[in-house]
Amino acid sequence: MTALAGVWNFTGEPSAGAAARRMLAAQRIYGPHGDAAWDGGDVAIGRAIYEILPEDVHDRGPIIGGGGRFRLVADVRLDNRDELGAALCIDVDEARTLPDAAIVMRAWERWEMDSFARLYGDYAFALWDEAEHRLVLARDHVGARPLHYHRNASFLAFASMPKGLHALPEIPYAPDEIRAAEFLALMAERGPRSFFAKVSRVEAGQCAVIGRAGITRIWHWHPPTRTPMPVRGTDYAEGLRAHLDAAVAARLRGAGARVGSHLSAGFDSGSVCATAARLMSANGRVVAFTAVPRPGFTGAAGPFRINDEGDLAAATAAKYPNIEHVRVHSSGASALTDLDRDYFLFERPLANADVQQRWNQINAEARDRGIRVMLTAQSGNATISFSGLSYLPELVRRGRLPELLRVAGALVRNRDLRWRGALLQALGPWIPQSLWVLLHEIRSGYRPALSTYSMLKPGRLEAALQADESGDHSDFDPSYRPRSDATDLQRWMLSRVDFGNNQKGVLAGWGVDLRDPTADRRLAEYCMSIPLAAILDQGRLRGLARTAFADLLPPSVLDERRKGHQAADWFESFASQRDHVCGEIDRLAQVGAATAALDMERMRRLAEDWPVGGWTTPGIEARYRHALLRGMVSGHFLRKSSRSNV
Repeated sequence: MTALAGVWNFTGEPSAGAAARRMLAAQRIYGPHGDAAWDGGDVAIGRAIYEILPEDVHDRGPIIGGGGRFRLVADVRLDNRDELGAALCIDVDEARTLPDAAIVMRAWERWEMDSFARLYGDYAFALWDEAEHRLVLARDHVGARPLHYHRNASFLAFASMPKGLHALPEIPYAPDEIRAAEFLALMAERGPRSFFAKVSRVEAGQCAVIGRAGITRIWHWHPPTRTPMPVRGTDYAEGLRAHLDAAVAARLRGAGARVGSHLSAGFDSGSVCATAARLMSANGRVVAFTAVPRPGFTGAAGPFRINDEGDLAAATAAKYPNIEHVRVHSSGASALTDLDRDYFLFERPLANADVQQRWNQINAEARDRGIRVMLTAQSGNATISFSGLSYLPELVRRGRLPELLRVAGALVRNRDLRWRGALLQALGPWIPQSLWVLLHEIRSGYRPALSTYSMLKPGRLEAALQADESGDHSDFDPSYRPRSDATDLQRWMLSRVDFGNNQKGVLAGWGVDLRDPTADRRLAEYCMSIPLAAILDQGRLRGLARTAFADLLPPSVLDERRKGHQAADWFESFASQRDHVCGEIDRLAQVGAATAALDMERMRRLAEDWPVGGWTTPGIEARYRHALLRGMVSGHFLRKSSRSNV
């Protein structure tokens, strides 16, 4: 990975080089292996590198191309180097000495904006075009690498992480209160707002073309159209396997003889881990990490939940002699313990701080074992194991009631749904929100409403949305009714949270490069083109995945209907944090940004009515784990980013 920085002074002041070097120094934790910059007087760009890929040793800094017209810095891991090399007629021997950024430059010299259709992998880059006097900032289709910028009347500055921009005194240091409100509502992160005021982010799948006159934002990734007529299900299963094989293989570059992998009880991480083991069977090992509760934990599991995923994960690992399975037991530390560290590394509030705390334990274990690359599967629900349930409302919309009854009946017979659930799934997109909330409350015992799972101050979201002219939140539904457009749902799932900062922070904090094969662009596009009837292969939920990975995973995993309950013992540490919570509420009450966003009265009531038991019941979990804990994490971010001394 690489930390990027650059400055363009619109006034012509020849001070850009000094500013860029200051920004790189502020981001050195993300690129400790050397920095380099090009100084053009009023324009300067640079990078600080973290050497991971084999070709990184050949990276000398900003790449010059087009006879001096272009200058490029890139935070990139290309997954199709050989394919690009062939298309660009790069000699094999020369390719060995070219870092990925140099190949991106060759592509830009040939195709310019059309390059995006040919670039596969994780990337963020900045390209200065001297002839057009413009700067192009771009990120890959899921935003695996972060890129932020600030523009005012005098200058434009960009940096991988906000701390690079905040190295310049002209850029204010304050929270973006609108983005904070949207985050508390669990809205998808759409639009260019970051979590800091006056700091924008390049959105995933987008490039920002910046000139003196302004900014033009262009979407360069467009999901495919779903195939209308299914072919044989086995063909889709074989295609899914082939695409996952290619995605995992691409992400093994630079990992060495051992790679780490998250491994849960589910399809996604199990399939990724098993595929890596199969691909490395001749000369490599996979160290598979499973987060589990402390030994002896006996907390009640909710309906259809697995508290301890260790045994099912072990069953997957046991199929492969080159998988070393490591159960990482909960340390007992609260999610509130490391908020200062997380703020420094990630520079954003964490949506699930309790789960992230468990992942950070895995990061530390991987670091201690000398593992540099960790495979994840956080996008799997949107790609390889997409449920396919959007087929039911699609059949309703198309008036194909006999087919609807046939598919719903098969799902019921296969114990994937009950008739009531099938009916709600089929009609959900058209059920009024108020009625949907009532039905959900009758069914589960708590209301799927903003007031239940969020600590957002009443009326704050409406005010924030009215003030936010940059984001499209027309599809926001706090009750989470089913959606009828499967492709739109998959894209929403892929872009709901911007993970770029998290991946950069993990590398800086633990020296571990997180790579997600299930977010691979070619794999995602393939999965988004498969007919929904094929995804529900044989009338089974995630039927295509069950067929495609039948020989990769043990029957116990393939047949499991329950879902893993991540950080199931979260409440054991949180229950002892009442004094900490009360003290933090008192501090937040003195921070204007926090009192504007958070329902302080409700937070105090929850702290006063501290449960003595029943932490795993849906109502208490919704109020304390989802609302209060997330409110505390968000409040901490608002307090730190306000530079409050309380």
